[in-house]
Amino acid sequence: MTSRPCPHCGKPVEWGPQSPFRPFCSERCKLVDLHGWATEKYRVAAVDPPDDEETPPPERGEDR
Repeated sequence: MTSRPCPHCGKPVEWGPQSPFRPFCSERCKLVDLHGWATEKYRVAAVDPPDDEETPPPERGEDR
């Protein structure tokens, strides 16, 4: 069976139904990770488009 490291602590996790918290090794590691997202410790970088390049609204089809 394939094992992967827990994203939080690095402990090997068997990748299958016997590991209900996968990719985490335990509920504790899963909740620690969730807390990081909830408190904005983790962030996904985003690039804001320039203001002068707004996306045009979608065209509407003809109502029949």
